[in-house]
Amino acid sequence: MLILLAAFALLVLLGTPLAFSIGIIGLIALTQPDGPSLLRLVPMRLFSGIDMFSLMAMPFFILAGDIMNRIQITDRLIDLANALVGRVRGALAHVNILVSVLFAGLTGAAVADTAAIGRMMIPAMADQGYRRPFAAAVTAASSVIGPIIPPSIIMVIYGSLMQVSIAGLFAAGILPGIMMSVALMSYVAWRARKEDLPIATLDREVPPVRVALKRAILPLMMPLIILGGILGGVFTPTEAAAVAVVYALAVGVLVYRNFNLRDLWDVLYEMVRASGAVFIILAAASILGWVLAKEGVPRDLANFLGGISSDPLILLLVVTFALLLIGMFMEMTAVLIILGPILHPIAVSMGVDPLHFGIIMVVNLNIALITPPLGACLFVASSVGNVRFEAVAKAILPFMLVELAVLLLVVVFPALSLTLPRLLGLD
Repeated sequence: MLILLAAFALLVLLGTPLAFSIGIIGLIALTQPDGPSLLRLVPMRLFSGIDMFSLMAMPFFILAGDIMNRIQITDRLIDLANALVGRVRGALAHVNILVSVLFAGLTGAAVADTAAIGRMMIPAMADQGYRRPFAAAVTAASSVIGPIIPPSIIMVIYGSLMQVSIAGLFAAGILPGIMMSVALMSYVAWRARKEDLPIATLDREVPPVRVALKRAILPLMMPLIILGGILGGVFTPTEAAAVAVVYALAVGVLVYRNFNLRDLWDVLYEMVRASGAVFIILAAASILGWVLAKEGVPRDLANFLGGISSDPLILLLVVTFALLLIGMFMEMTAVLIILGPILHPIAVSMGVDPLHFGIIMVVNLNIALITPPLGACLFVASSVGNVRFEAVAKAILPFMLVELAVLLLVVVFPALSLTLPRLLGLD
């Protein structure tokens, strides 16, 4: 097993696509002396790894988010955020965070939020006296709120793999996401007083709140329809994702009239590319997961963790630290797919609520998106903001500490993630 893990690490370091690295290691394991006869299981395992109806929500959510980005809703959301908080010190930093919260209900993907918001907000902040590394750091740090506040693509994957209620995960993520946004805005407010950040707003007329809300109401209705429908039992998450696509198309084609057939081809291509990559990883990970189970890795890991402590809180703290460390070097979806099926049963067997553990993993892996050296949001913010990666990585550190503090609160106090699902009967 150690040889297989070393081979996997070598393939990743050589730049082999993650799905192929996982699949190759699984195939090597099945061709060991006692394994060739097991090769016939490969097609079945590949198919079973993605044979989950709930996973169909993922490409639909990706498609709906891309359509919303195409119909240029960013300006409308920024105007609304600016009307709400644009007259306080450090205004544009607060606007940046609030826009990420509004975007969270539309895309559910942190990297997409970083790109969409960063293209406008980083240059605007730089023009008004903010240092570019700081502007890029605010953008990257706030974008990870996107997959925590529903709808969330990573929650769909987690719920599908671990057979946990996706609706329950959506409800469980709302309060931690709001807490993270409040914590970031509190830090920005302290930084604004300390460094005398500018009060000035965007270089255009800021509409009254009533006017800005009227212009942004159609995009904001989409997350309300999705969450209201799911939490109210009107439709499943997969059906909600399909409804979101229809709604986004209606807004773009019939209301704003800035979405055409060429745009439809582009967003469909992006949906296939993005979701196809995840499905390939899921299929390949199914083989590797079967091999790990056959070798008794989950059992050995459970015995190891149980030997550290029988206290569930200690287990959660150890897992949190391990995920933060692993997330520094691996893409979050891959970490979730590989380690989720191993860690989830262990946590549940020690008395941890499935929804609580799911939110811990989701928040943890989203923070990894801003963790050097491989934080994807850092690279995107550096690129769209025209800032050196090293400068953004340095500027992001205090924001990362703020988010880690929120994560620790979620770990220590399960009620922060479980109260809303229990009130809605989704636990």
